[in-house]
Amino acid sequence: MPKLSLPVRLALLVAGTTLPLIVFAGGIVFYNYEQDRRDATQRVLETVRSIRLVLDAEMQRMTGGLQVLALTSSLRAGDYDTFRPIALGFLEQYGRDGVVLVADRQGRQVFSSVTADTASLPPRNNRDIVEKVFASKQPAFSNLFVDAVRKQRIVTVEVPVIRNGEVAHVISFNPPIEIFQNIIEKQRPGNDWTISIFDGEGTNFARMPNPQETVGKRASPTLFAEMFRKPEATVSTVSLEGVPLITSYTRSSLTGWTVAAGIAESSLVGPLWRNLAITSAIGGILLLIGLAFAVRMATTIARGEMLQDLLVEELNHRVKNTLAILQSIAAQTFRSASRPEREKFEGRLRALAEAHNLLSTEKWQGSDLQDVIGRVLQPYLLNNPERVRMFGPKVPLAPRLAVVLSMILHEIATNAAKYGALSNESGTVSLDWEVVEENARKMLRLIWTEAGGPPVSAPVQRGFGSRLIERSARDQLGGEATVDFLPRGVVYTVTVGLNGEN
Repeated sequence: MPKLSLPVRLALLVAGTTLPLIVFAGGIVFYNYEQDRRDATQRVLETVRSIRLVLDAEMQRMTGGLQVLALTSSLRAGDYDTFRPIALGFLEQYGRDGVVLVADRQGRQVFSSVTADTASLPPRNNRDIVEKVFASKQPAFSNLFVDAVRKQRIVTVEVPVIRNGEVAHVISFNPPIEIFQNIIEKQRPGNDWTISIFDGEGTNFARMPNPQETVGKRASPTLFAEMFRKPEATVSTVSLEGVPLITSYTRSSLTGWTVAAGIAESSLVGPLWRNLAITSAIGGILLLIGLAFAVRMATTIARGEMLQDLLVEELNHRVKNTLAILQSIAAQTFRSASRPEREKFEGRLRALAEAHNLLSTEKWQGSDLQDVIGRVLQPYLLNNPERVRMFGPKVPLAPRLAVVLSMILHEIATNAAKYGALSNESGTVSLDWEVVEENARKMLRLIWTEAGGPPVSAPVQRGFGSRLIERSARDQLGGEATVDFLPRGVVYTVTVGLNGEN
């Protein structure tokens, strides 16, 4: 085998040390992509479940309002003139496009919020759901259809009007479609997301993006083929616009409607290719630098045997430096913590930011305790505010106290949402506070009591959040924080000083 020249040997040395690092960095990038894809899949599923909970809560509220109307004495007695202002009062909370109808079993309209002249109104054209309510004596929710009067696409909530134990009429409400559009617009995480609400036959009646072009259309073939196989699943689909998506859907047991949400595959693949390109570019540049330097050094070495050893040592030193730089760049560029830890850190930052926003609003003159609590617990009060009961006097807080209390309450609420009473659909939380005198000092005592959550068991070891709560109360606020893992639910007791800064 012929002996390789010195420049060739040096080039192979540089390539042999640089290329494995480039391949290793590329492997890290692909691993991060796979992790991000798993995280995105979980996020899509959590988003679609959240939207379904909001939708169910709104439909329960509508149904409850109709059931109240169905029990009014004027409606049960057929006194529609007296009933009209009551029905119009119900409609005020939903806007001008909503309509309340009362019909008999044959679909004849005996009352309409649109007009008092019901004789001129046509019979209802969705007789199947009317018959369903008469047969079941239970509320029902329609599929999308075109109403007989205004020729608009609507869905309806149907509630029986019971008289002498039997269904006498059906009271119907068709909410404005904009209500459902607003739900998904508020819950949509970003512009690369596609979110839809489908009726029981898989027809869109609320969607983002492009609602004007897609409402009234069936789900895309790839989603429609899957959504009736299971009540909930995550699948790969293609949207009506032809965009590949990671899609999750869940069907409501209350309405029979389905909520689907998907994130564009390109939002995950794009960063993958970008990171691979950056890695390849950095590695290529460093490789070219190393090769150029190797050739230059080899040429210099060839000019004199006396300098050969010195130049080889210098070359090794330079190559080691180049490799150290590449290792440093790779470590800084691709180092990442786990997603749960990043979310915890981001949540703490959001809690701190909310406290600072509140203090900025008050021009840093302090804030009221209830305002601080409301800011921290706002995400948990949106869908079902009755699950969190708060009671206590007005307590003005100094800026520093407001910030630290926000962090403590955020940690407690996060634990409840992950493991405690706010992690299911039935748990409740009571937050009570009072101002007491202890050793001539005014102290604020907050008691967070959970009930109805999963079974309680004390953790084997305390996490960072528990230590943050305890040390913040003790070291920064001159108080203490305790937690009791009772069978009925966790109880946090936080006592902090109110007299001046600690």
